[in-house]
Order: sequence, then structure tokens, then C-alpha cells
Amino acid sequence: MKTKPRILIVEDERSLCLLYREELEKEGYQVTTVLDAASALQALNTEPFDLIISDIRLPGANGLEFIRSVMERRKNVPVIINTAYESYMQDFSTWAADEYVVKSGSLDELKKKIRVLLEKSHVAA
Repeated sequence: MKTKPRILIVEDERSLCLLYREELEKEGYQVTTVLDAASALQALNTEPFDLIISDIRLPGANGLEFIRSVMERRKNVPVIINTAYESYMQDFSTWAADEYVVKSGSLDELKKKIRVLLEKSHVAA
């Protein structure tokens, strides 16, 4: 039996966590959501993930610090920055991520980027 690709979502808005979980599980992914970077690092220490989606503005350590930590530990795991702020695209530190998605009412772009990155890393739903 093929295992579902595992996605870690780091998002401080509970309603978005629920929405992302519901939508991505419908797409065939196994989804873990956490509300801050510290919880995300804990999850990474205990579970393997095929892809990480992180907001930038998080309580405690921000998303950019978290992404730097991930790159140091798990260079082979694709990362998508998912934020409401387009201005961060110009920030050099966001370039460590594999993709950058501006939050919108539609999850189509996010879903497309997830599929592409998982296909590149040979983990498809």
C-alpha cells in the first residue's frame, strides 16, 4: 500500500489550519498542522515530512527563522512560504524556500505548487 505524502503546515490562524487540513486531505495528503515555529521543530524531530508549508509571521520565532532551521536540518524537504504579504518576496532570506505563495481565497495555486514540488521529489499523492 502506498503511503500518503506527509505535509507539515505552520500557520498561527486556527481557521486556516482547519481549511488547509480539510482541503489537502481531500487531495490525498496526510496533514499535520501546528501554530508556531517551536511546535513545528518538535514535529520535525518526531515525524518525517515530505513537504513543509509555513507562514512568515508566527508567534515566537518567525517563519524565516524556522525555514533557516529546516534548511540546516532537512535540506531535502521542499518548503513553501505561504503568507499574506507579497513584500516578503523581495526579502533575500525568503529565497531559501522552494516556492512562495501569497494567501488568497483560492487554494488552487498552493495545491499546484505542492503537486509540482512533490513530483520533483518523487512523492506524489
